[in-house]
Amino acid sequence: MYQAVSHYHLPLLPYRIPLVYLELLFSLPINRSWFYLPPAGKPIANFFGCRAAAPFGKRQLSGCIIGIHENLPPGVDPSKIKNITRVIDAQPLFGEEEIRLAKWMSDYYFCAQGEALCAMLPSGRRTAGYSSFSDDDFDKNLASAPLTLSDEQRNALAGIDGASPQDIFYLHGITGSGKTEVFLRAAENTLARGRSVIYLVPEIALTKQTADALGRRFGGKAALLHSAMTGSEKLDEWMKIKRGEARIVLGPRSAVFAPVQDLGLLIIDEEHDGSYKSGMTPRYHARQVAMRRCAVYGAPLLMGSATPSAEAWQLMQNNKIKKLSLTRRLSGGTLPEIKIVSLAGAHGCLTSELKAEIRKTAAEGRQTILFLNRRGFAYFYHCPQCGCELTCKRCSVSLTWHKAKGYAECHYCGYRAAPPEACPNCGSLEAGFTGFGTELIEEELKTVFPDLTVKRLDADSAAAGNTLETTLTEFREGLVDILLGTQMVAKGLNFPGVKLVGVVFADIGLHLPDFRAAERVFSLLVQVAGRAGRFFPDGKVLVQTLRPSDPAIVRACALDLDGFYNAELAARRELRFPPFTRLIRWVLRGADEARVTSEAARLYKNVIPRLPPDADILGPAECPLSLLNGKYRRHIILRGERAGALHAAARLAMADFSNGADPRVYLETDVDPVALL
Repeated sequence: MYQAVSHYHLPLLPYRIPLVYLELLFSLPINRSWFYLPPAGKPIANFFGCRAAAPFGKRQLSGCIIGIHENLPPGVDPSKIKNITRVIDAQPLFGEEEIRLAKWMSDYYFCAQGEALCAMLPSGRRTAGYSSFSDDDFDKNLASAPLTLSDEQRNALAGIDGASPQDIFYLHGITGSGKTEVFLRAAENTLARGRSVIYLVPEIALTKQTADALGRRFGGKAALLHSAMTGSEKLDEWMKIKRGEARIVLGPRSAVFAPVQDLGLLIIDEEHDGSYKSGMTPRYHARQVAMRRCAVYGAPLLMGSATPSAEAWQLMQNNKIKKLSLTRRLSGGTLPEIKIVSLAGAHGCLTSELKAEIRKTAAEGRQTILFLNRRGFAYFYHCPQCGCELTCKRCSVSLTWHKAKGYAECHYCGYRAAPPEACPNCGSLEAGFTGFGTELIEEELKTVFPDLTVKRLDADSAAAGNTLETTLTEFREGLVDILLGTQMVAKGLNFPGVKLVGVVFADIGLHLPDFRAAERVFSLLVQVAGRAGRFFPDGKVLVQTLRPSDPAIVRACALDLDGFYNAELAARRELRFPPFTRLIRWVLRGADEARVTSEAARLYKNVIPRLPPDADILGPAECPLSLLNGKYRRHIILRGERAGALHAAARLAMADFSNGADPRVYLETDVDPVALL
């Protein structure tokens, strides 16, 4: 058997001393390390930072070698130490900096260090898109004759170039104001000083667009890391970065871990985006990890968005983040005319006003983007006779009807069912699906506009081959008249031919039981409106809604950022929510509802006597999504003004709770959650 020891690290011995025992971390929810001998019959070598296959009970697991020692710690029986099976990597994947970062993540996010370390190299899946850059991508004309910067861009760039170590900047610019060019120039200047750059974007769609720009600007000096690459593709890029061959790295959330040589600048584009927060263990936020890495390297952090997060806005107001402003569009466009259109009394999903504008736009040879943040055909099954609803058998949510697939599906657990021909409760033939998703809108568009080319872009359509890349390319080249999509068409994309943007239904998500609901809707509306009129001064946006007087919708359509953030922050301060407090959320889940409820009550009792004076506790209560994938869910939220004191209370309560914890109830901890569903 392997020998388990409490999790701590022995000092690394100089490599000239014979290496005997290897210390490994595994991606397991156990915060400890294990000791092994080198492979049997193999010469002793420096395996530090490599992955290794090793026996673990009756299994073979892959772990990372984080220490090489002459002696075992006290209490470990040398006779029970086994050999690792083999060393997987010819060259180390991790260095001491990555291992220290994993230790920090373990402490801050209450996860095992092995889980944090393995999150840096997630397994990939194959999809279309870039897997690497080469010097063939380099555009010498672009390099020799770069775009002329505006005065605002030059001032912003001068501020970044004059940064002190660990400075934090926020490039706040309206959509189409040239933020990307400032990011690229700042990256160029950092590379010219011999340092490296990490450039984060939130969406795969934005990764492709920004990858094109980086390829033309930097060629083989750039590398791409994202979860849609195969494991071998990502490993190739990882090693290219680690060897120092690539000095600028692009990717979504996980690219924040890139093993760059001498980090000199870290960029977070669309900082407000929720996808920077991991939804699974370790539940890290890329923005917090970025701040940590910049602090270690003495590198400035540069964030940017047209719609900053409430936290970033508050820090800018308090001058804790240096604000850099871009206030005008640079490609001949102006901010679009935005109009609210009430859906009350409308026949179908598209109002007559929106249909008339689509027709007018097409007649002018221009393009339309329609946005609806809900995929599928219809999302709610209802019987008017008895009130029966068709919900997932494993989750407390409605099934969504996917007409093209021929089944109703749960978007949380994947459960599928054939839609009933009559109400399963009373047999009424009047029962059926209502509401609308992108599939239904696509069908209506093709019926109303048979002469126009319509393409749909959502998670369902993008899953097929290279649909995402092909659709965006065709739309950019003017081969598509109407692009209909979910939020993947709402942010960052730059299409010269777009005159009209239509928001089919602005209300989605507005009244979710989450304190960030209004902020998300506001941000999404401002972002999608920004796709119109980027190159011509005649952009138009129509926002369809059943709540035309809702403050978040009204302020988004007026592009009134000051008004929205002032009101939102005043409400957050009154209700004691971030950014004025910090949150730690516990979710307990299990198949037995009574056990989950009992364990939630026990955890609550453990934390109450340990709460700091400025903290309080919400719950225990049912989660808004109280049943997911057959598991009942209860949550407890700790809220306080001092993160350190809140962490200390949570750590002590969890330690006590773990003694005698019911193994059939799983506890997950989310530090600084961005969603409370």
